[in-house]
Amino acid sequence: MMKTRCGAWCAGLFAVSIFLSAGSATAASAVDNLRQFIASTRGAEGEFRQTVIGNAGKPPQQASGRFSFARPGKFRWEYDLPYPQLLVADGRQLWSWDRDLRQVTVRPLGNALGATPAGILFGQGDIERDFILSEADAETGDNEKLVWAEARPRQAAGSEEASGGGFQFFRFGFDGKRMRRMMLRDNFGQTTMIEFTSLRLNPSFAPKHFHFEPPAGVDILGVPLPPP
Repeated sequence: MMKTRCGAWCAGLFAVSIFLSAGSATAASAVDNLRQFIASTRGAEGEFRQTVIGNAGKPPQQASGRFSFARPGKFRWEYDLPYPQLLVADGRQLWSWDRDLRQVTVRPLGNALGATPAGILFGQGDIERDFILSEADAETGDNEKLVWAEARPRQAAGSEEASGGGFQFFRFGFDGKRMRRMMLRDNFGQTTMIEFTSLRLNPSFAPKHFHFEPPAGVDILGVPLPPP
């Protein structure tokens, strides 16, 4: 029987989503900084630390790893802890590789990014088509005194393209023009906070950096698309 597992990467997949730096501090608003980041960033790479806070009484879930992306629609999101797992989008399909289970899941990327954090960071860059942007209050425990921009999906809950893939809103924390954190609140009240470090903007990637080849002998769930 094929096995499935959905750990901390489930929140990170569309969180997976991010990030970065774009210069010195200015008086621009957090929304302006978010717009500029989206407009000027073709790709990035770095490391992340992720904390998922669920219902009261449950301990936070911690995860960490590395990421890279190139617009439109290509990214790698690799967990080192709490267990190794890799997500790769090659612009056409999304691969999930669980090393411990020796299982690969693949599905067409299509419009899956949509009104999600991945859509903001890895998509075409037309953020205000899918989101309503506003300034947000500082997050509790934000000792770095970041300024925050909020993005709420335009699709109403219950619609076919529902509500940002199950998220109420996303927030992006800036230190000047440097994106330092991302916060997601889902429709069940669960909060995911992602902190980005060791960031590089607009690097050059090897041609096969966003290509995934399933290892021999693993279970594959889904049907890979034929080569373009």
